[in-house]
Amino acid sequence: MKKIIIPFFCAVLFSTSVAAQQTTAAAKTEATKSKLSPKDVIDNYLKALGGKDKLEAVKTTVIDNTLSVQGMEVSMTTKKMGNKFKSVQSVMGQQMTQLFDGEKGYFDQMGQKMDIPADKIADLKKSKIIDALGYDASNFQTVNVEKIDGKDYHVLTSEKGKFYFDAATGLLYKSESKEGNAVVKSYMTVDGLKFPAEIDAEGNGQKVTIKTTKVVLNSGVTDADFK
Repeated sequence: MKKIIIPFFCAVLFSTSVAAQQTTAAAKTEATKSKLSPKDVIDNYLKALGGKDKLEAVKTTVIDNTLSVQGMEVSMTTKKMGNKFKSVQSVMGQQMTQLFDGEKGYFDQMGQKMDIPADKIADLKKSKIIDALGYDASNFQTVNVEKIDGKDYHVLTSEKGKFYFDAATGLLYKSESKEGNAVVKSYMTVDGLKFPAEIDAEGNGQKVTIKTTKVVLNSGVTDADFK
């Protein structure tokens, strides 16, 4: 089990910048074209999270998560600064590390290191400290409206995946990609900004519940963390 934790959680961490096109056949749903543009949907999302200016003012984050996978509890702490990140997962006395220093990175699992694949590096270099700021309206041509359990969602689709935004709140509800699917069950507010509080994710045959226990903004991170 340990050997497959890191590849899947990489997909979770990189969901915005690295997600590939959904290739599995989706269930037929009734969809209509929205009057909103992709830019409208993304702008509404950023506003719902607390505002683009406040999001862009975040220079570092430290996020603590608890992950439930295959009957096990995994603790994870992720530090981010710009496009750099370091994520340390702890399970059963073992640690697994993922690190990207802005140019290159690696996975370290019980002393075995593996470089981040070269085809991921270009996307990681463009990643944002707040994933929501990575959405580019030019990547989406149209907006469809789909119903899930009687609620309307604005859906953006591109080669990166398929993203469902709650029409009432503007918040991201679900994403689908080749690496996996994720549903945001709830959000939490920290310093006036919203962050996912609980996510149900599935990919590579694994189902994972990710709960955020703590978010620290603009404190506790230095360049030394990414050496």
